[in-house]
Amino acid sequence: MSIKVVNQNNISRVIIDEPKTYNSLSFKNLRDLIKIFKNLNKDNKTKVIIIEGAGKGFSAGHNLKEVQGLKKKQKYQKLFNLCSKLMLLIVEGKKPVIAKVHGAAYAAGCQLVASCDLAYSTKDALFSTPGVNIGLFCSTPMVAVSRKIKRKPMMKMLLTGEPISAKFAKEIGLINDFFPKSKLNNEVLKIAKKVASKSNLTIKIGKQAFYKQLEMPLRKAYAYTSKMMALNMMAMDAKEGVAAFLEKRRPVWKNK
Repeated sequence: MSIKVVNQNNISRVIIDEPKTYNSLSFKNLRDLIKIFKNLNKDNKTKVIIIEGAGKGFSAGHNLKEVQGLKKKQKYQKLFNLCSKLMLLIVEGKKPVIAKVHGAAYAAGCQLVASCDLAYSTKDALFSTPGVNIGLFCSTPMVAVSRKIKRKPMMKMLLTGEPISAKFAKEIGLINDFFPKSKLNNEVLKIAKKVASKSNLTIKIGKQAFYKQLEMPLRKAYAYTSKMMALNMMAMDAKEGVAAFLEKRRPVWKNK
């Protein structure tokens, strides 16, 4: 299997382990990733998911040799629909997902980074939507990336196909931060542990509310999030959290 899952201390690491294809998002890898994310969303032990690539880099996107052999429009459609399904599963899933990036994150690989809730990379990582260079505009990758960064830098990435550095990716909001290669793993685990220490239920409610309200007009967003806050307050964890704060003690989460 090209996808490995390592579970430790409520953190699940999903590793795309196909260095020969630069961890391409082939039909097989997409199907495997969808299955894994569905399982992890149901797994009560998993509180945070980290996705990363093995070998030289994160992911170069779709396998162009596979794409070239598809020929028919229906097969292309099937591939891009499958890729979109994975991205939606990450965004709409119950668990926070962190992208841990080294080397290149190109095309659908860059889309995968943008779809994650948090993203951290090595100092020398590169991000690109290079489809224009091969006559195939990165239309599906731009859906995820354009929801994380502003329009002008997005259009420059799309129109030129040129890669951007980790430093610039941080400046425009594509990633949270970057670190030397030797420190990336520890830094990502540090943030994952911090998120995992919170109430699972609260994170689930909050993640869902965050993405939903982004697509709403201001008044509707406030009406929706007010309902979500009220719903959240009825949970045992919210009552425990408030009580713990007032009593100056650590909360004991029940995830209920």
